[in-house]
Amino acid sequence: MTALRAAAETAVRQCLGLEAGESCAIITDDEREPIGEALYEVASEITDDAVIVRYPPGETHGGEPPEPVAAAMAGADVVLAPTTKSLSHTRARTEANEAGARVATLPGITEDVFTTGLDADYESISSYCEAVREQVAGADEIRVTTDAGTDITFDVREREWLADTGIVHDPGEMSNLPAGEVFISPETADGTFVVDGTMMPHGLLEAGQTLSFEVEDGFVTDISDDDIREEVENAAAEVGDAAYNLAELGIGTNVAVTELVGSVLLDEKAGGTVHIAIGDDAGIGGDTDAPIHLDGILREPTVFADGTPVDLPAPADS
Repeated sequence: MTALRAAAETAVRQCLGLEAGESCAIITDDEREPIGEALYEVASEITDDAVIVRYPPGETHGGEPPEPVAAAMAGADVVLAPTTKSLSHTRARTEANEAGARVATLPGITEDVFTTGLDADYESISSYCEAVREQVAGADEIRVTTDAGTDITFDVREREWLADTGIVHDPGEMSNLPAGEVFISPETADGTFVVDGTMMPHGLLEAGQTLSFEVEDGFVTDISDDDIREEVENAAAEVGDAAYNLAELGIGTNVAVTELVGSVLLDEKAGGTVHIAIGDDAGIGGDTDAPIHLDGILREPTVFADGTPVDLPAPADS
C-alpha cells in the first residue's frame, strides 16, 4: 500500500481536487482492489463521505457496471474508477458527469502504471498541453514523419483539438488517468504510419520491430501485421468500413513518462511521442461508431502544423 500512496495522493488531491464536505466514490473490481484501497485511504482522510464499491471485473471495455455501481457514481461529487475494463464509454460514466460528478477513469490500470504515470506534476502537464495546443490549433494540415518510415498528412481544419490534462476540478468534467495528451479526430488523412512503440495485442514492440499501415482518404487500406489485421477485419464484419477509419492523432505531453512500458494507457501519454488510432472516434469529436479503437505509439516523431515544426514536450530525463 505504501508504494501506491504517493500516486493516490496525486490523483485525489491534485487531479480531482477533492475537498472536505464533498462525496467521493471509488469504483474498483476484484483485480484492481489494491489501487482502489489506496485511493479510498486518501479520500477518506479528506472527507467523511467517501465509499469504495467493488464488483467482479467486467467482460468488455465499455460494458455497463452493475446498477448499484452506476448509482454510486451518479450520486457522488467525485468518482475515481480503477477497473480492469474501461468505464470511460459507458452510460454510467456519462450519467455521472451529467449529474455533475467529476470523473477520472483508470482503465486497465496496473500498480506499475499507476505509480509511474501519476508520479507527475499535473499542473505542469496541463501547461504542456496548452503549449502544444497553441501550436496546432487553427492549422489546416498536420504532417507527421519518423525515421522508421512514417509520413502521413492529416486534414484537421473542421475538427477541434482536445486536451486530456488530468486536472478535473469542474463539475461534469472527466479524464483518463494517467493523463497528458492533446488529440484530435482528423477529417481525413493520407500516407503511411509506422508503429515502433506500443500497440495491442503486441504490447511493447521489440527493438527493430515495426507495424506498418497505409492510409488513403481517411481509411486504413493495408495493415502489415496479421494479428491486427484480423482484429480489424472482425470488427469490419460487424460495422463495415467504419472499422478501418483513421480515428485519432494524439501528441503525448506527460514528461514524467521517460520510457515506454507496454501499456497503451501510459505510453500514449509519454512526452514527445505521437499516437495514431484506428476505428471509433465518436467520443472524441468524430462521427464514426465502431467496436474497436486501436492506438499505436510512434517514437521520436517530427510534427508539422501547416509546414511549421511543432515543439514537442521532452521526457524529463532527456
